[in-house]
Amino acid sequence: MKLTLSRISLIVIALVVVGALTFAFMPRPVSVDVQLVEKGSLRVTIDEDGRTRIRDRYVVSAPLTGRIERIQLRAGDSVEAGRTILTSIAPADPSLLDARAVAEAEARVRRAEVELKRAGPERERARAEYGHAENELARIRTAFERNAASRHELDAAELQHRVKMEAFNAAVFSEEIARFELDLARAALLRTRPNTGAADSVEHIDITAPVDGRVLRVFQESMAVVSPGAPLIEIGDPTDLEVEIDVLSTDAVRVRQGARVDFVHWGGDGTLEGRVRLVEPRAFTHISTLGVEEQRVYVIADFVDPPEKRRSLGDAFRVEARIVVWEDDAVVKTPTSALFRIHGDWTVFVVEDGRARRRTVQIGRLTGLEAQVLDGLQPGESVIVHPGDDVRDGVRIRIRR
Repeated sequence: MKLTLSRISLIVIALVVVGALTFAFMPRPVSVDVQLVEKGSLRVTIDEDGRTRIRDRYVVSAPLTGRIERIQLRAGDSVEAGRTILTSIAPADPSLLDARAVAEAEARVRRAEVELKRAGPERERARAEYGHAENELARIRTAFERNAASRHELDAAELQHRVKMEAFNAAVFSEEIARFELDLARAALLRTRPNTGAADSVEHIDITAPVDGRVLRVFQESMAVVSPGAPLIEIGDPTDLEVEIDVLSTDAVRVRQGARVDFVHWGGDGTLEGRVRLVEPRAFTHISTLGVEEQRVYVIADFVDPPEKRRSLGDAFRVEARIVVWEDDAVVKTPTSALFRIHGDWTVFVVEDGRARRRTVQIGRLTGLEAQVLDGLQPGESVIVHPGDDVRDGVRIRIRR
């Protein structure tokens, strides 16, 4: 009986030791993180820094040699076209009365008259194009309400209408400036005539604001003797902003006119929306901080949101722009952190029955976080993200919670 108990004890001890050794050397499941393959929207963007700039700005310059009075206006002050006096200029010495000054003033008058004559037809052409775009928008909007036109056609017509409206406003703006230049040149010519002894022959010439807006910069604040063409003050409308986005030339070829632009991290709340108006046709060379020579292109975008949403945004402010080059609302997508290359093919590890199974997939568009799956995965499947070297085909896994 004692011998039998000893044998049983030895057998039990041996089984325990074998079981412990088996458990110790048995492969343990690999802990992994997984994420579901989903079907949803995917947007491919070009993310670059941009800088705001006022669309139309005007630099008021001295019409002739003379002494200007001290400019009292400061940056941010409002001015009204034809009514706000920016400064005054008076004769500084007899050079205002010589034959050369008279000839130069007469030439400036003739040039201003030609500029005004040229501005008229340009305004009428812009008016005609704006009217045509307005009629086309009304026609397409009516067709869209009757399901006879697509949303893309309506968006294109609205963009074209906005572009032509801005072109017409710019043409009117140019004509006003040309008329102001002519008035200023004629006033300068009167003061450069030889002294006739009239009481007003030495009057000051008042230089008034050519357009409505705000003072952006004062070039010559103090009283001084200036030459013709010397910049005095810069005027513009701070609410009429556009954005200059600096992108690589290889990215610029993918940007289309009318593409959506989201402006983030601009300092205010929320995201501002814009549209690409122009991709400049010429690139420039830029040396990066690492010393790499790059070819870059300026993309010009207009704000869609009204000025009330961006009151704090001014001229030459920095914004972060995301230019949308492709988007789709029904895309099978997977995290890019689950993708890796094997022999040039995109591959993922799929979770099947508690094990990792390697599978080759076909990938379309890529973003920084997600990738479009064209073939190889279905919505609802789980893929392993950030797979380590211990994750192999067929290995048992344990999902981290």
